[in-house]
Amino acid sequence: MHPNPTEELVVLLDDAGSPVGAAPKAEVHSSATSLHLAFSCYVFNSAGEVLLTRRALGKKTWAGVWTNSFCGHPMPAEPMAAAVARRGQMELGLGLGDLSLALPDFRYRATDASGIVENEVCPVYLATAAAEPQPNPDEVCEHRWVSPSRVSTAVAAVPWMFSPWMVLQVNQLDVFA
Repeated sequence: MHPNPTEELVVLLDDAGSPVGAAPKAEVHSSATSLHLAFSCYVFNSAGEVLLTRRALGKKTWAGVWTNSFCGHPMPAEPMAAAVARRGQMELGLGLGDLSLALPDFRYRATDASGIVENEVCPVYLATAAAEPQPNPDEVCEHRWVSPSRVSTAVAAVPWMFSPWMVLQVNQLDVFA
């Protein structure tokens, strides 16, 4: 069986984080999600504010939850920077500048209230944007530019309002210290 060429694939990983294959993104997330490669990105504006997004209500996991600017999965053989740029454009209509790798070894596993598991090696990137986002409504239902100090305060006070990966990342990223 050959995969559909328009179907988005994710890179499957072994426990050491090495690629071992690929699978359709639509089939990977379940109650027994295989370890796979992803990324998170935090986008900043010229005022130093970070873009937070609220996941669309139709998302399979953590629907309606506030999170970092955007996340995604690189396709097999796709350079990570290209995947981040592709996803920034697709989710937010943003061209990104100053892309930098902030947490190269971030990894997490979390279970949504529906029982679906996220199980990812998920490097974290920082980027800038000179324009206002034009969110894709299938991905994002709200967005806000927020000062990093307010993000830190909110995550500490009400962590349940945010995606579990964002809570862990904010506590590790210097920009939120």
